[in-house]
Amino acid sequence: MKNPIVIAAIALVVGAVGGSFLFQGGGLGVTPSKDELAEVPAAAYGPAIPEKGYFVEEISDGLYWMTEGVYQVMFLTTGEGVIVVDAPPSIGENILKAIAEVTDEPITHVIYSHSHADHLAAASMYPSDAVYIAHVDTAEQLIRQNDTNRPFPYGMFVGGSPVPLPTRTFTDTLTLNVGNQTLQLEYRGPNHDAGNIFIYAPKQKVLMFIDVIFPGWSPFKDLAVSEDVPGYLKAHDDVLSFDFDTLVSGHVGRLGTREDVEVQLEYLMDIQANAAQALQTVDFFAIAAEIGFENPWALFDTYLAKLNQECSSATIPVWIDRLGGVDVFTESHCARIIESLRID
Repeated sequence: MKNPIVIAAIALVVGAVGGSFLFQGGGLGVTPSKDELAEVPAAAYGPAIPEKGYFVEEISDGLYWMTEGVYQVMFLTTGEGVIVVDAPPSIGENILKAIAEVTDEPITHVIYSHSHADHLAAASMYPSDAVYIAHVDTAEQLIRQNDTNRPFPYGMFVGGSPVPLPTRTFTDTLTLNVGNQTLQLEYRGPNHDAGNIFIYAPKQKVLMFIDVIFPGWSPFKDLAVSEDVPGYLKAHDDVLSFDFDTLVSGHVGRLGTREDVEVQLEYLMDIQANAAQALQTVDFFAIAAEIGFENPWALFDTYLAKLNQECSSATIPVWIDRLGGVDVFTESHCARIIESLRID
């Protein structure tokens, strides 16, 4: 009679069991100490943040961006009111100060890029009579997330609080015309989050798209904790399909360019190729011969750790001088892409 643990282990290797197992840890290494960290390329950094705590700048034609060095917000003056996108609690009321620096127009429209609290949880500071706009998936998630019966309220771990629910939603596209300005909102499927939208200013040739592109840097851990790995990778081509000169990416301290998107896509395609190579060459049963099948979690932790190490060791030397944080997060990206190749 065949050993059921062995059969289950083989099934997991080939991505069976309904694709319901998603191992993300896989023995990932410890972040290097400060003295061991690679030097960040100078091109990864944006403008210096003034003592007031934020930087605000007009991109062109009444379209502005602001940052505190880690998060970003975009807002547009229209002659009839301000359209503001997102409300990261790390910036908080400095958003209101930045808007007041450049215009006396009231905030009339608020756009939610997606549902995550680290980008929205300060939105309760905006006027209650503003029009709040989001994709239908974001609206549905916010209804659930604003449930007062949750054991831990929305936004409590990143600062901020429950947010005003959207008053206007869309499914595929929405063209917003306010005063002398236009924004085109578009959804092309799940990527970082279901409902994460493209926000395009055609006159200014500016695209805002959050939590996918990290200009000058490796993406945040685990492909920016994206919910859909194939969708996350596809989103790079979606970004490049827009006619834009400037990208507001939601994170890090500078604006992005088309080249930044192309470079990040190249980095991720290298990771994908190295992940596939690791899956084709690392011998699961050789590892099993050493670890045994008695504890399948220990076996798979060892196997996945070997896959991740093979992928990251092939990737990091090529990219360490091109993007910031490659030594910190590449192994986590390898882990996510390896699992996606196995089960998606």
